[in-house]
Amino acid sequence: MKQEDLSSGRILKAPENFLSREGIKTVFAEAKNGRRNFIRSAFAAAVAGAAAPAALAQGNPVPSEGGDPNILTLPEHSKGLGQGVSAEGSYGQPSKFETNVQRRQSPGLTQTTQASVSFAPLQSLFGIVTPSVLHFERHHKGWWDIDPSKHRFMINGMVKNPKVLTMDEIMRLPSVSRFHFIECGANTAAEWGNVAVPTCQYTHGMISCSEFTGVPLITLLELAGADLKNGKFVLAEGADGSSMTRTIPMSLITSGEVIVAYGQNGEMLRPENGYPLRLIVPGVQGVSWVKYLRRVEVGDKPYAAKDEAIHYMDLQPDGTHRPYSNLQECKSVVTTPSGGQVLLDKGFYNITGLAWSGKGKVKKVDVSVDGGRNWRQARLETPVLSKALTRFNIDWVWDGKPALIQSRATDDTGYVQPTYKQLRAVRGTRSIYHNNAIQSWLVQENGEVKNVQLS
Repeated sequence: MKQEDLSSGRILKAPENFLSREGIKTVFAEAKNGRRNFIRSAFAAAVAGAAAPAALAQGNPVPSEGGDPNILTLPEHSKGLGQGVSAEGSYGQPSKFETNVQRRQSPGLTQTTQASVSFAPLQSLFGIVTPSVLHFERHHKGWWDIDPSKHRFMINGMVKNPKVLTMDEIMRLPSVSRFHFIECGANTAAEWGNVAVPTCQYTHGMISCSEFTGVPLITLLELAGADLKNGKFVLAEGADGSSMTRTIPMSLITSGEVIVAYGQNGEMLRPENGYPLRLIVPGVQGVSWVKYLRRVEVGDKPYAAKDEAIHYMDLQPDGTHRPYSNLQECKSVVTTPSGGQVLLDKGFYNITGLAWSGKGKVKKVDVSVDGGRNWRQARLETPVLSKALTRFNIDWVWDGKPALIQSRATDDTGYVQPTYKQLRAVRGTRSIYHNNAIQSWLVQENGEVKNVQLS
């Protein structure tokens, strides 16, 4: 990188809010009538008027001559007495200049907030860990703040000694802490047929990565004398109103990976993330990470629960459904530059993004700036962990001409992330779940970045 490049590479952040409250009501009404394209057009109209005024407000560049008043004039924070330590009982808050970095709900996705999604702001995050307050949400019948002293965890089915455990009894057992990503099976669902939403937050924001702390489920099953030879599956059941129940293969549990967790990022789980107890099933779609976990039952066959026999199945081109396709395949996305952002200068930029695989570790990530004609291997930031997000970076000098930015991840099994053409050849265009196709961002000559798809 040349010294003269240091002053270039300014990026206007993606606007956080695309629709007014009235606009969201309109989208809901149109969605009821089956007009999915209206969501895309509503987003596009909102984005068109969002970038220009924001550009003037965000930049405070160093003057080309005459000295920088931000240095020459001593600011108040350099000559005054600052605030004292946080008041007793307070909980740390972000800077007032960062309060726009929030989870966002996609209008038109669902009709009620109790059975909806909020998306993590991937384009505003660094490293691989998602702060708990920004972790994406998916609820089926709303979230609860459950009294941990009254919460109980039951183990039954093919076990010698059925057990009911309190939170205290679980938390005094030997624990493990591990970093893992959790991705909703419907992440990127809106993009199956065509471009639908404008930013990385809405295309890929149903994924987060945290350090989870808890007790391996195999430890608890062994305490109950589970029949690990004939018991081939475990049914996990949540305590919320939807009674979320999912079948977990015993092979995942005996590997020691599945955790009954109470901790997230060094503190107790947040209520919207399953407090006081949830299941952690690394590499498997988020619906199996049952929140408010109250029971597991050992059985000898899949349970065909409502959310695996009716929902969360992959629609095939011939109209049939593929059940129990729970694995999250290798996937990646460039988070900067990405949709909704604006490049303000020609010159040097650091292209950065996230990659992950439900099969293990990310082996490499290739990046293209010409729509896949040429690829360069990106740098992988450490740590590179199994079934966790991996941050990648690569240098790029933008010449002011249109560019098509893509990332393509490969995991340690040799699996390569597919193009949309390759994925649709197998899955068609009418599916919902497990869209892991390569994402494309178009950088236009004016610096605006758009979500596009290549045929």
